[in-house]
Amino acid sequence: MSDSEAVLTADRLYRFYRAGDEETLALRGVSFEVEPGQVVVVVGPSGSGKSTLLSCVTGLDEPSGGTVWLGSQRMSHRPDAQRARLRAEAIGVMGQERNLVAHLSVAGNVRLSQRLAGRRASTDDVLEAVGIRHRQDAYPHELSGGETARAGLAVALANHPRMLVADEPTGELDEATEQRILALFKERAGAGAGVLIASHSPAVRRAADHVLSLTDGVLTP
Repeated sequence: MSDSEAVLTADRLYRFYRAGDEETLALRGVSFEVEPGQVVVVVGPSGSGKSTLLSCVTGLDEPSGGTVWLGSQRMSHRPDAQRARLRAEAIGVMGQERNLVAHLSVAGNVRLSQRLAGRRASTDDVLEAVGIRHRQDAYPHELSGGETARAGLAVALANHPRMLVADEPTGELDEATEQRILALFKERAGAGAGVLIASHSPAVRRAADHVLSLTDGVLTP
């Protein structure tokens, strides 16, 4: 690690779920950092805890133990409204469902993300950057798989976040579209943001500066 302050720090994260007398440990003491300009990829088999980890670091879920920091700001163990505000201001989230609201156009989805962060800005630049400005008036159900991925990334990038988090962002894309999406992630990292991606894709893994292997909720060498 460098001497610069980490964009994201996960410190000994635990997450367990209880159903009756049964308890499932989804995360078991996971610690790592993402530095400015760094692309970190989390790999592991299905059910290893990757999505749970991303939910905890973005404040969509609370860890049962441990702490998440965005720079010097604590994300975890705060009221839902405070976590939501910090996420809107500092984190771009691209989930497996592409984080699109069905009844809003592509441009409308980007504007919604901006309003949640208290920003007023043009949607043109971010839509142009992901190559989907010509589809700004289309609705999610009218988009192809590649267009849906790019629209979801536009929403994640709408507020120029210092941390970009994506869960299987290229899972259903052709090779050319996957490479374009990865280039946009690398471009964002080149501008100083931290990037954290959970993926099964070999291409995504090759694009990483650092790879975290997660198995049964534990980081393994």
